[in-house]
Amino acid sequence: MASKAPVFEKIYQDYLTRVADQDLIKKQDILGIRVEGQTIVIPFFNETFSIFPRKIEDHQGRRPPHSVCVILCQYLLLSPDDLDDDKQLVTYRDFKDAAPYVQGFDNTAQQPVAKAFAGRLIELEAGCRHLGGTSCDIGISCDLSYVFEALPRVRIYLVFNDMDEDFPADCKLLFEKQAAHYLDMECLAMIGMVLAEHLTEKDNPNVARLA
Repeated sequence: MASKAPVFEKIYQDYLTRVADQDLIKKQDILGIRVEGQTIVIPFFNETFSIFPRKIEDHQGRRPPHSVCVILCQYLLLSPDDLDDDKQLVTYRDFKDAAPYVQGFDNTAQQPVAKAFAGRLIELEAGCRHLGGTSCDIGISCDLSYVFEALPRVRIYLVFNDMDEDFPADCKLLFEKQAAHYLDMECLAMIGMVLAEHLTEKDNPNVARLA
């Protein structure tokens, strides 16, 4: 792992250099961000991050995980010139360029939640609320559904059916079609992974220790 650290640091600094070269003042409303001098303020799930010319910090001054840094920077670098407001819900595999990442998305995002919370619906609901999720009705039969604002223009929906005598627990993560207007497929898959990690992490105070 240590041998990879310099590579990650190089990627991190490269992203920051590219972001610093962007003129994002006119895109504040399109992206839902704030530009304050050389600082870009951007919410991600239920946290707020600050992107400076040479670093990214959360509200406690800590550098976020590499995956979060990549998502935040790509959101800024891929910023479109106009708004897209297509809120039709789709599965990840429905996106045009998602095919290479579909299995990974299932393995790192949907399956971990299904396995971790089988028979633990109350704990899952507590975890969703802790992460800033809002209970929602998307018009399909399920045991639980929550929506999260991962980024100002990218929402992710968690739809969960608990196990019963005939079927195992199942988790589906859905996006609005507009999500592909703001991020590439790799980053959308990473958003699902980050959500799953946050829900299942042991230090989540509202989720009982996993068995």
